[in-house]
Amino acid sequence: MVGSRRSNNWGFPRWGGYGGSREATNVRICDRHNCNEPGDCPAPKSPNSRDRWYFCEKHAAEYNKGWDYFEGLDKEEAAARAKSEQTENAGYAEAQHYGWGGSGDGSRSADEMRALEVLGLETDATFEDVKKAWRAKAKEVHPDVRPGDEEAAKAFQAFQLAYEVLRQAEERRVWKG
Repeated sequence: MVGSRRSNNWGFPRWGGYGGSREATNVRICDRHNCNEPGDCPAPKSPNSRDRWYFCEKHAAEYNKGWDYFEGLDKEEAAARAKSEQTENAGYAEAQHYGWGGSGDGSRSADEMRALEVLGLETDATFEDVKKAWRAKAKEVHPDVRPGDEEAAKAFQAFQLAYEVLRQAEERRVWKG
């Protein structure tokens, strides 16, 4: 028995655990020059390309730091792409479903967050807070109070739109609740 080798699996192959074999495994190395870490984070070489770089976690973060998803698009195209992805994205649609979640926990859409910002409110503001802030701000810049003031008219329209976005969101929550 000088040349025999004993196995640790005792006839049960799964007892060895996954990756517990003695064969060499191929590990892809990071594509960054002079990096010897495992390259297990794929990154596209260019937009809409199937070719990928494979970086270690550190270099993937460095690569993604400068990545601009909307590069080369004008403002309208970028807004259209963002809107289409928000409506098509299953996670976004699923997040809108949960009416039991309170504000400030991801249950508000990006439009609602911008509307709260226009009215100068925090993310956890209730609809009563929205009403109060809207009334106060609208009174300051109402066209009857400031006739002929172009800036006041634009501000009034912005407040009106913000209130309308938040009112419709509140109605959706009440209907689901």
